[in-house]
Amino acid sequence: MSPADTLRLLLLSSLWGLSFIFMRVAAPEFGAVSLVLVRMGVGALLLVPLLLSLYYLRLVWQHKGSLLLLGVINHVLPFSLLALATTRLEAGFTSLINATTPIFTALLGALFFTVPIQRRQYLGLALALFGVYVLSADRLDFALGGDGWFILAVLGATFCYGIAGNYSRNHLSHLPARVLAAGSSAMSALVLLVPGLLLWPSEPISGQAWANALALAALSTTAAFLIYFALLASAGATATSTVTFLVPVSALLWGYLLLGERLSLQILAGMAITLAGTAVATGLLRLRRRALPSPATAAQPMAATLDATQTAAPGATPDDTPPDNNHSRH
Repeated sequence: MSPADTLRLLLLSSLWGLSFIFMRVAAPEFGAVSLVLVRMGVGALLLVPLLLSLYYLRLVWQHKGSLLLLGVINHVLPFSLLALATTRLEAGFTSLINATTPIFTALLGALFFTVPIQRRQYLGLALALFGVYVLSADRLDFALGGDGWFILAVLGATFCYGIAGNYSRNHLSHLPARVLAAGSSAMSALVLLVPGLLLWPSEPISGQAWANALALAALSTTAAFLIYFALLASAGATATSTVTFLVPVSALLWGYLLLGERLSLQILAGMAITLAGTAVATGLLRLRRRALPSPATAAQPMAATLDATQTAAPGATPDDTPPDNNHSRH
Protein backbone atom coordinates (compact mmCIF):
# COMPACT_ATOMS: atom_id res chain seq x y z
CA MET A 1 0.00 0.00 0.00
CA SER A 2 1.37 3.39 -0.98
CA PRO A 3 1.87 6.18 1.59
CA ALA A 4 -1.09 8.04 0.06
CA ASP A 5 -3.34 4.98 0.43
CA THR A 6 -2.17 4.46 4.00
CA LEU A 7 -3.13 8.05 4.75
CA ARG A 8 -6.55 7.51 3.13
CA LEU A 9 -7.09 4.37 5.19
CA LEU A 10 -6.24 6.11 8.46
CA LEU A 11 -8.41 9.11 7.53
CA LEU A 12 -11.33 6.87 6.60
CA SER A 13 -11.14 4.89 9.84
CA SER A 14 -10.93 8.14 11.77
CA LEU A 15 -14.00 9.61 10.05
CA TRP A 16 -16.05 6.46 10.59
CA GLY A 17 -14.82 6.24 14.16
CA LEU A 18 -15.87 9.85 14.70
CA SER A 19 -19.37 9.04 13.45
CA PHE A 20 -20.06 7.31 16.77
CA ILE A 21 -18.86 10.41 18.63
CA PHE A 22 -21.07 12.68 16.53
CA MET A 23 -24.09 10.44 17.13
CA ARG A 24 -23.34 10.17 20.84
CA VAL A 25 -23.43 13.98 21.18
CA ALA A 26 -26.27 14.82 18.76
CA ALA A 27 -28.73 11.93 19.17
CA PRO A 28 -29.96 12.81 22.68
CA GLU A 29 -31.14 16.21 21.46
CA PHE A 30 -32.34 15.36 17.95
CA GLY A 31 -33.70 11.91 18.61
CA ALA A 32 -32.64 8.97 16.45
CA VAL A 33 -34.91 9.42 13.42
CA SER A 34 -34.58 13.21 13.14
CA LEU A 35 -30.79 12.96 13.40
CA VAL A 36 -30.68 10.43 10.57
CA LEU A 37 -32.92 12.70 8.50
CA VAL A 38 -30.30 15.46 8.86
CA ARG A 39 -27.51 12.99 8.11
CA MET A 40 -29.07 11.59 4.95
CA GLY A 41 -30.65 14.86 3.80
CA VAL A 42 -27.37 16.78 3.89
CA GLY A 43 -25.50 13.75 2.56
CA ALA A 44 -27.88 13.47 -0.38
CA LEU A 45 -27.52 17.17 -1.20
CA LEU A 46 -23.74 16.77 -1.30
CA LEU A 47 -23.74 13.48 -3.26
CA VAL A 48 -26.50 14.08 -5.82
CA PRO A 49 -24.31 16.42 -7.94
CA LEU A 50 -22.31 13.30 -8.82
CA LEU A 51 -25.37 12.17 -10.80
CA LEU A 52 -25.69 15.25 -13.01
CA SER A 53 -25.59 13.47 -16.34
CA LEU A 54 -28.37 11.82 -18.34
CA TYR A 55 -26.62 8.44 -18.10
CA TYR A 56 -26.53 8.36 -14.30
CA LEU A 57 -30.00 9.89 -13.90
CA ARG A 58 -31.42 7.24 -16.23
CA LEU A 59 -29.82 4.49 -14.16
CA VAL A 60 -31.30 5.92 -10.96
CA TRP A 61 -34.77 6.06 -12.51
CA GLN A 62 -34.52 2.53 -13.90
CA HIS A 63 -33.48 1.12 -10.53
CA LYS A 64 -35.42 3.42 -8.23
CA GLY A 65 -37.18 0.54 -6.47
CA SER A 66 -33.94 -1.31 -5.76
CA LEU A 67 -32.21 1.88 -4.60
CA LEU A 68 -35.15 2.61 -2.30
CA LEU A 69 -34.87 -0.84 -0.74
CA LEU A 70 -31.10 -0.47 -0.40
CA GLY A 71 -31.54 2.93 1.23
CA VAL A 72 -33.94 1.51 3.81
CA ILE A 73 -31.86 -1.53 4.77
CA ASN A 74 -28.42 0.07 4.49
CA HIS A 75 -29.11 3.59 5.78
CA VAL A 76 -32.52 4.29 7.31
CA LEU A 77 -32.86 1.30 9.62
CA PRO A 78 -29.25 0.71 10.72
CA PHE A 79 -28.40 4.40 11.11
CA SER A 80 -31.56 4.94 13.19
CA LEU A 81 -30.79 1.92 15.38
CA LEU A 82 -27.20 3.09 15.92
CA ALA A 83 -28.34 6.62 16.74
CA LEU A 84 -30.85 5.20 19.22
CA ALA A 85 -28.13 3.04 20.80
CA THR A 86 -25.77 5.99 21.23
CA THR A 87 -28.35 7.81 23.34
CA ARG A 88 -27.45 5.26 26.01
CA LEU A 89 -24.24 3.40 25.10
CA GLU A 90 -20.72 4.79 24.88
CA ALA A 91 -19.42 5.53 21.38
CA GLY A 92 -16.49 3.11 21.58
CA PHE A 93 -18.63 0.33 23.03
CA THR A 94 -21.20 0.75 20.24
CA SER A 95 -18.52 0.67 17.54
CA LEU A 96 -17.09 -2.60 18.87
CA ILE A 97 -20.42 -4.39 18.61
CA ASN A 98 -20.95 -2.84 15.16
CA ALA A 99 -17.65 -4.43 14.07
CA THR A 100 -19.45 -7.79 13.85
CA THR A 101 -21.10 -6.65 10.58
CA PRO A 102 -18.95 -8.95 8.35
CA ILE A 103 -20.02 -11.89 10.52
CA PHE A 104 -23.71 -11.28 9.85
CA THR A 105 -23.01 -10.65 6.17
CA ALA A 106 -21.37 -14.08 5.82
CA LEU A 107 -24.03 -15.88 7.85
CA LEU A 108 -27.00 -14.28 6.08
CA GLY A 109 -25.34 -14.91 2.73
CA ALA A 110 -25.19 -18.61 3.54
CA LEU A 111 -28.75 -18.79 4.87
CA PHE A 112 -30.63 -16.73 2.28
CA PHE A 113 -28.39 -15.87 -0.67
CA THR A 114 -26.79 -19.26 -1.44
CA VAL A 115 -23.31 -17.94 -0.62
CA PRO A 116 -21.11 -20.84 0.54
CA ILE A 117 -19.89 -20.55 4.12
CA GLN A 118 -16.73 -22.25 5.27
CA ARG A 119 -15.96 -23.94 8.56
CA ARG A 120 -13.62 -21.14 9.60
CA GLN A 121 -16.50 -18.67 9.30
CA TYR A 122 -18.53 -20.59 11.87
CA LEU A 123 -15.50 -20.52 14.15
CA GLY A 124 -15.10 -16.78 13.57
CA LEU A 125 -18.82 -16.20 14.23
CA ALA A 126 -18.65 -18.06 17.53
CA LEU A 127 -15.48 -16.23 18.56
CA ALA A 128 -16.87 -12.79 17.64
CA LEU A 129 -20.14 -13.40 19.46
CA PHE A 130 -18.18 -14.54 22.50
CA GLY A 131 -16.29 -11.26 22.27
CA VAL A 132 -19.61 -9.38 22.25
CA TYR A 133 -20.64 -11.38 25.32
CA VAL A 134 -17.40 -10.45 27.09
CA LEU A 135 -18.08 -6.80 26.25
CA SER A 136 -21.69 -6.74 27.37
CA ALA A 137 -22.24 -9.60 29.84
CA ASP A 138 -22.69 -7.26 32.79
CA ARG A 139 -24.91 -4.89 30.79
CA LEU A 140 -27.52 -7.27 29.33
CA ASP A 141 -30.26 -5.87 31.53
CA PHE A 142 -33.61 -5.77 29.72
CA ALA A 143 -35.53 -4.18 32.56
CA LEU A 144 -36.73 -0.60 32.24
CA GLY A 145 -33.65 1.61 32.25
CA GLY A 146 -31.26 -1.23 31.37
CA ASP A 147 -28.81 -1.39 28.47
CA GLY A 148 -29.97 -4.69 26.97
CA TRP A 149 -32.37 -3.30 24.38
CA PHE A 150 -29.81 -0.74 23.20
CA ILE A 151 -27.22 -3.49 22.71
CA LEU A 152 -29.80 -5.43 20.67
CA ALA A 153 -30.37 -2.27 18.61
CA VAL A 154 -26.69 -2.28 17.58
CA LEU A 155 -26.89 -5.97 16.67
CA GLY A 156 -30.05 -5.14 14.70
CA ALA A 157 -28.07 -2.55 12.75
CA THR A 158 -25.36 -5.09 11.90
CA PHE A 159 -28.10 -7.51 10.83
CA CYS A 160 -29.46 -4.86 8.43
CA TYR A 161 -25.96 -4.25 7.06
CA GLY A 162 -25.60 -7.98 6.47
CA ILE A 163 -28.80 -8.09 4.42
CA ALA A 164 -27.81 -4.96 2.49
CA GLY A 165 -24.36 -6.30 1.68
CA ASN A 166 -25.71 -9.50 0.21
CA TYR A 167 -28.57 -7.76 -1.59
CA SER A 168 -26.35 -5.20 -3.29
CA ARG A 169 -23.78 -7.85 -4.21
CA ASN A 170 -26.41 -10.11 -5.79
CA HIS A 171 -28.73 -7.55 -7.39
CA LEU A 172 -26.94 -4.21 -7.77
CA SER A 173 -23.30 -5.06 -8.47
CA HIS A 174 -23.65 -3.88 -12.09
CA LEU A 175 -24.39 -0.28 -11.06
CA PRO A 176 -21.69 2.40 -10.73
CA ALA A 177 -20.70 3.23 -7.17
CA ARG A 178 -21.91 6.84 -7.45
CA VAL A 179 -25.37 5.64 -8.45
CA LEU A 180 -25.56 3.33 -5.45
CA ALA A 181 -24.21 5.89 -2.99
CA ALA A 182 -26.03 9.01 -4.17
CA GLY A 183 -29.19 7.22 -5.29
CA SER A 184 -29.68 5.27 -2.06
CA SER A 185 -28.87 8.37 0.02
CA ALA A 186 -31.50 10.43 -1.81
CA MET A 187 -34.09 7.67 -1.41
CA SER A 188 -33.25 7.44 2.30
CA ALA A 189 -33.78 11.17 2.75
CA LEU A 190 -37.20 10.93 1.08
CA VAL A 191 -38.22 8.00 3.30
CA LEU A 192 -37.13 9.86 6.43
CA LEU A 193 -38.66 13.22 5.54
CA VAL A 194 -42.12 12.74 7.07
CA PRO A 195 -41.21 10.68 10.17
CA GLY A 196 -38.16 12.84 10.82
CA LEU A 197 -40.24 16.02 10.78
CA LEU A 198 -43.06 14.49 12.85
CA LEU A 199 -40.55 13.38 15.48
CA TRP A 200 -38.58 16.63 15.39
CA PRO A 201 -37.84 17.71 18.97
CA SER A 202 -40.02 20.44 20.44
CA GLU A 203 -37.16 21.87 22.50
CA PRO A 204 -34.53 24.08 20.83
CA ILE A 205 -31.46 22.16 19.62
CA SER A 206 -28.11 23.42 20.83
CA GLY A 207 -25.39 24.65 18.51
CA GLN A 208 -23.14 21.81 19.67
CA ALA A 209 -25.72 19.21 18.63
CA TRP A 210 -26.21 20.90 15.25
CA ALA A 211 -22.44 21.01 14.68
CA ASN A 212 -22.15 17.29 15.39
CA ALA A 213 -25.13 16.43 13.18
CA LEU A 214 -23.72 18.40 10.25
CA ALA A 215 -20.27 16.90 10.77
CA LEU A 216 -21.86 13.45 10.79
CA ALA A 217 -23.44 14.19 7.40
CA ALA A 218 -20.58 16.03 5.73
CA LEU A 219 -17.56 14.20 7.14
CA SER A 220 -18.60 10.71 8.26
CA THR A 221 -21.04 10.18 5.39
CA THR A 222 -20.20 12.21 2.27
CA ALA A 223 -16.42 12.63 2.64
CA ALA A 224 -16.03 9.09 3.97
CA PHE A 225 -17.88 7.67 0.94
CA LEU A 226 -15.59 9.50 -1.46
CA ILE A 227 -12.42 8.45 0.38
CA TYR A 228 -13.66 4.86 0.57
CA PHE A 229 -14.26 4.62 -3.18
CA ALA A 230 -10.89 6.20 -3.98
CA LEU A 231 -9.11 3.79 -1.63
CA LEU A 232 -10.99 0.81 -3.04
CA ALA A 233 -9.94 1.72 -6.56
CA SER A 234 -6.32 2.47 -5.65
CA ALA A 235 -5.43 -0.11 -2.99
CA GLY A 236 -7.96 -2.86 -3.71
CA ALA A 237 -10.54 -4.66 -1.61
CA THR A 238 -8.08 -6.55 0.59
CA ALA A 239 -6.28 -3.48 1.88
CA THR A 240 -9.53 -1.55 2.22
CA SER A 241 -11.08 -4.34 4.29
CA THR A 242 -8.70 -3.56 7.15
CA VAL A 243 -10.77 -0.46 7.90
CA THR A 244 -13.22 -2.82 9.64
CA PHE A 245 -10.63 -3.37 12.36
CA LEU A 246 -9.41 0.22 12.58
CA VAL A 247 -12.83 1.88 13.05
CA PRO A 248 -13.48 0.50 16.59
CA VAL A 249 -9.95 1.43 17.65
CA SER A 250 -10.53 4.92 16.26
CA ALA A 251 -13.90 5.23 18.01
CA LEU A 252 -12.45 4.05 21.33
CA LEU A 253 -9.61 6.55 21.04
CA TRP A 254 -11.90 9.45 20.10
CA GLY A 255 -14.32 8.49 22.85
CA TYR A 256 -11.49 8.51 25.38
CA LEU A 257 -10.05 11.83 24.17
CA LEU A 258 -13.24 13.79 23.44
CA LEU A 259 -15.89 12.31 25.73
CA GLY A 260 -13.82 10.92 28.58
CA GLU A 261 -15.03 7.36 28.03
CA ARG A 262 -13.06 4.83 30.03
CA LEU A 263 -10.98 2.01 28.56
CA SER A 264 -11.40 -0.92 30.95
CA LEU A 265 -9.71 -4.31 30.76
CA GLN A 266 -13.11 -5.82 29.91
CA ILE A 267 -13.49 -3.54 26.88
CA LEU A 268 -9.96 -4.20 25.65
CA ALA A 269 -10.39 -7.98 26.05
CA GLY A 270 -13.77 -7.92 24.32
CA MET A 271 -12.31 -5.85 21.49
CA ALA A 272 -9.45 -8.30 20.96
CA ILE A 273 -11.76 -11.34 20.90
CA THR A 274 -14.40 -9.71 18.70
CA LEU A 275 -11.93 -8.43 16.11
CA ALA A 276 -10.05 -11.74 16.08
CA GLY A 277 -13.30 -13.58 15.37
CA THR A 278 -14.18 -11.13 12.61
CA ALA A 279 -10.72 -11.54 11.08
CA VAL A 280 -11.09 -15.33 11.05
CA ALA A 281 -14.62 -15.20 9.63
CA THR A 282 -13.70 -12.80 6.83
CA GLY A 283 -10.51 -14.68 5.95
CA LEU A 284 -8.19 -11.80 6.78
CA LEU A 285 -6.73 -14.19 9.35
CA ARG A 286 -6.72 -17.66 7.81
CA LEU A 287 -5.51 -20.63 9.78
CA ARG A 288 -4.66 -23.83 7.96
CA ARG A 289 -4.86 -26.99 9.99
CA ARG A 290 -1.71 -29.06 10.37
CA ALA A 291 -2.11 -32.31 8.46
CA LEU A 292 -1.17 -35.60 10.10
CA PRO A 293 2.25 -36.60 8.73
CA SER A 294 2.55 -39.70 6.62
CA PRO A 295 5.80 -41.49 5.79
CA ALA A 296 5.87 -39.72 2.46
CA THR A 297 5.21 -36.26 3.85
CA ALA A 298 6.66 -36.36 7.36
CA ALA A 299 9.64 -34.27 6.33
CA GLN A 300 7.58 -31.48 4.80
CA PRO A 301 7.23 -28.35 7.00
CA MET A 302 3.73 -27.29 7.94
CA ALA A 303 2.74 -23.78 9.05
CA ALA A 304 -0.26 -21.63 9.68
CA THR A 305 -0.59 -18.80 7.22
CA LEU A 306 -1.99 -15.30 7.11
CA ASP A 307 -3.41 -14.18 3.80
CA ALA A 308 -6.03 -11.90 2.32
CA THR A 309 -9.39 -12.96 1.00
CA GLN A 310 -9.94 -10.77 -2.02
CA THR A 311 -8.17 -8.80 -4.69
CA ALA A 312 -9.66 -6.00 -6.69
CA ALA A 313 -9.70 -6.04 -10.46
CA PRO A 314 -6.66 -4.27 -11.91
CA GLY A 315 -7.43 -0.75 -13.04
CA ALA A 316 -10.76 -0.61 -11.23
CA THR A 317 -12.19 2.84 -10.73
CA PRO A 318 -14.62 4.07 -8.10
CA ASP A 319 -17.43 3.88 -10.65
CA ASP A 320 -16.46 0.30 -11.55
CA THR A 321 -16.72 -0.91 -7.96
CA PRO A 322 -19.99 -0.84 -6.00
CA PRO A 323 -19.89 -0.22 -2.25
CA ASP A 324 -18.97 -3.27 -0.18
CA ASN A 325 -21.46 -3.20 2.64
CA ASN A 326 -19.31 -5.44 4.78
CA HIS A 327 -17.63 -2.20 5.76
CA SER A 328 -20.73 -0.43 6.71
CA ARG A 329 -21.25 3.27 6.51
CA HIS A 330 -21.47 4.20 10.16
